[in-house]
Amino acid sequence: MQHNIFTTMRTLKMMEGCKGTQVYAINPSGTTTTTTNGFGGGGGEKFLQNLLSNSVRSRSNRNFQAIQSKDEVNSAVLAEALASYGLPKTDQIEPHIEFCLKPMNFVETLADVYCRMEGCAQFGKSKMFLEQCALFRGLPDPKLFRKCLMSARLHGVDVHTKVVLSSWLRFERREDELIGVSAMDCCGRSMECPGSALVARYNPESATDPCMCHRDRGEDTGIYMDEECSTSSSRGGDEEEDFDMSFCIGDDEIRCRRFNIASLSRPFEVMLYGSFMDSRREKINFSKNEISAKGMKAAEMFSRTKSLVSFDPEIVLELLSLANKFCCDEMKSVCDAYFASLVFDMDSAMLLLDYGLEENAYLLVAACLQVFLRELPNSMHNPNVARLFCSSEGKDRLAYVGHASFLLYYFLSQAAMEDDLKSNTTVMLLERMGECASESWQKQLVFHQLGCVMLERKEYKDAQKWFEAALEAGHVYSLVGIARSKYKRGHMYKAYKLMNSLISDYTPSGWMYQERSMYCQGKEKTMDLSTATELDPTLSYPYKYRAVSKAEENRLGPAISEINKILGFKISPDCLELRAWFLIALEEYEGALRDVRALLTLDPRYMMFHGKLQGEHLVELLSHNVQPCSQADCWMQLYDQWSSVDDIGSLAVVHHMLANDPGKSLLRFRQSLLLLRLNSHKAAMRSLREARNQAASEHERLVYEGWILYDTGYCEEAIAKAEESVSIQRSFEAFFLKAYVLSETSPDSESSLYVIQLLEEALRCPSDGLRKGQALSNLASVYVDVDKLDNAIDCYTNALNIKHTRAHQGLARVYHLKDQRKLAYDEMTKLIEKAKYNASAYEKRSEYCDREMAKSDLSMATKLDPLRTYPYRHKAAVLMDDHKEAEAIAELTKAISFKPDLPLLHLRAAFHDSMGDLTSAIRDCEAALCLDSNHADTLDLYQKVQQRAKEQLQT
Repeated sequence: MQHNIFTTMRTLKMMEGCKGTQVYAINPSGTTTTTTNGFGGGGGEKFLQNLLSNSVRSRSNRNFQAIQSKDEVNSAVLAEALASYGLPKTDQIEPHIEFCLKPMNFVETLADVYCRMEGCAQFGKSKMFLEQCALFRGLPDPKLFRKCLMSARLHGVDVHTKVVLSSWLRFERREDELIGVSAMDCCGRSMECPGSALVARYNPESATDPCMCHRDRGEDTGIYMDEECSTSSSRGGDEEEDFDMSFCIGDDEIRCRRFNIASLSRPFEVMLYGSFMDSRREKINFSKNEISAKGMKAAEMFSRTKSLVSFDPEIVLELLSLANKFCCDEMKSVCDAYFASLVFDMDSAMLLLDYGLEENAYLLVAACLQVFLRELPNSMHNPNVARLFCSSEGKDRLAYVGHASFLLYYFLSQAAMEDDLKSNTTVMLLERMGECASESWQKQLVFHQLGCVMLERKEYKDAQKWFEAALEAGHVYSLVGIARSKYKRGHMYKAYKLMNSLISDYTPSGWMYQERSMYCQGKEKTMDLSTATELDPTLSYPYKYRAVSKAEENRLGPAISEINKILGFKISPDCLELRAWFLIALEEYEGALRDVRALLTLDPRYMMFHGKLQGEHLVELLSHNVQPCSQADCWMQLYDQWSSVDDIGSLAVVHHMLANDPGKSLLRFRQSLLLLRLNSHKAAMRSLREARNQAASEHERLVYEGWILYDTGYCEEAIAKAEESVSIQRSFEAFFLKAYVLSETSPDSESSLYVIQLLEEALRCPSDGLRKGQALSNLASVYVDVDKLDNAIDCYTNALNIKHTRAHQGLARVYHLKDQRKLAYDEMTKLIEKAKYNASAYEKRSEYCDREMAKSDLSMATKLDPLRTYPYRHKAAVLMDDHKEAEAIAELTKAISFKPDLPLLHLRAAFHDSMGDLTSAIRDCEAALCLDSNHADTLDLYQKVQQRAKEQLQT
């Protein structure tokens, strides 16, 4: 039978793209030919597509009567798929080069930025926060980047800076994906309001205030004008007796008051009151100044009223031209503001942009620019917009008006890289960004990113050139790019020597050994990868390489165990793909389908097999090899996965449920919660936006908008959305949202009592057990905060009764507070037994046992999840208690090298202080304060250490 199956598979392979009536000969030899170089060529994709088509849609064809068994067909399809693509090979995977700034000593760089920030003038703080943004872009917590971006906007001085940063903040929330939301809609916050961005004032105190602008653009023609521009003269009406001169244009005579016209500008004043003949004439011929009689009448009226309210745009355009020609600054400013107020969408922006550029109208161009930026990435698909931003000529035109900056092109290039990393648009925007770079960090960033993009485009010579430019600017990490470029050009030994010298010249880091492993073989490669994991256990490439190596040796079980190590604490599509691949080879299709579904939740456009096959196609293939599930079955599975704390399994179930019911906003919301728990912030926000778009009711939509606001740092606005939702209809999610945000932002006892009321209201509303379990757990946590421990026990017990397994951890905490350590330990043991991913459970249990058992639990927690920082801090504290100061510092330093965490930096600063190393203590305090300048404990320590350092200098 096996012979017949594979003969049929060969027949299917030969039938690429053929019509049903065409006939092909079958190879009588029974031999199969498969590609042996991993994935093979482009034919693999067509092959699998045909396999999919024939296995799913053409099984009734009379040519395939011999293989009517469903299991036989689909098993054969998957087996032949692996034969066609081949298992992954070690020479096909590479470590990623990071696109962000990566200083050799991150802590020293943070400390330096903080010191320069503190000594910076107020007007220069926005640029300093932008530098901080560039540093934080590479950190896993996106909130740090957004916080710096908000701080940069807060301290924005000029209109250009405000426009770009306001648009960037909006882009980070991806409001362009929200149905019914216009790019120029005011969201109610001054920091992101399109009108507020066009006011050139330094006002950090009011930048976070609610926006006062009118949403009705018909009433909005004056919001962009400064107060001095919108005031009008006390004079009114046409008082003929005041007119003492005329401007003649053709046959028209425009009566004016000499003093008023002269006050428009210095050139008019010289013309009318200077030593020229015109100054003594009552009538002046003005026909050759390219202004109409109507335009000149408007100028005369403006000279008296300082207002443009009654004029048509064509007349105002004439006034703008006249103002440029005769240097009438006030009139130009008012005309500029008038046109800026007319820009509200892409059409108006495209229509008015050329006028703004030609007339050097700063505010008008800013308004047009704002529309383009707030419409990203779609606006870049407009060829005129792309030409403006991408070409050198366009950049020069923007520069002439004061709107070309490093900040602008930094934003544009980041948006372009997310949209299409390898596109010509991305390259050109980065080139313009490089032309605007002036400071060292700016040059390092743009040259390094150009190198990365060229490397992705396989233009290795250009990549090397840009990496070398970044190195020359001071970005030592770009040596990795130089080495990779040389390697791609066939110079492996040169690449090895580069990385070897880097390891010799600097403090070794995990990424250095990881990169050097690329350029050696055998035991040396294995040792480098082991050292890389030892120095930085969060690097994924060593795990992937070891897993694939085992798979090449046909040891698929150990290969899966190896990739499981990193999937236990760091979820990524490439690692999930590898595990799915291994599971398919073992014919464990249910597990493979789980991983592919989870992968597609993280990245819906992911292409499997190194870009050869759409993930959804593989889901369809795998689905025919597992037991079908109804929506009710899926809900039962979701409860099981949730109770076993299997977030990947839960993601897969929700993905399946959404395939059955794609418009279910509640499922999208659940998906976002799971993704946040897995630290997949970008994917979580995408799911939350989809939930908002699919909401069936207004009150539900408001809740999702509230969560979007909370996750992007707007807590008060999130509470307002929750209250608005409750005013329409009382619901579990609205009360829960308000309670959650308040508990996070207002930790005082009075707020805690209010949070308790809100959560009790939530629990009275209809919801499912999964959400009610979470609410009960949250309610219990607040009861603990207000010292109502018996109430907390009741809530945690009720949560456990509906399978909210995480409640064991809260219950253990209560028992510990009641001095029942044995019960607390037992609760955490139950959680460890039930939970699939339980690093946090081991970490928490360590608090409820003796020193040796705690040491064992913390070692296990670190092994399962090296990103958890408490075990490092605890171990370092124990070493300090044992007077092993150097070892304690080394323990913290090791963790800080791959996770510059504020608590780790604070603790190391305290250790340095206790050892009398005040210089190191000050550096660590400054680095910690760069991450959070308001951290009270670190500020207190910093001030004390500084005072001691001053006293030492004085003695």
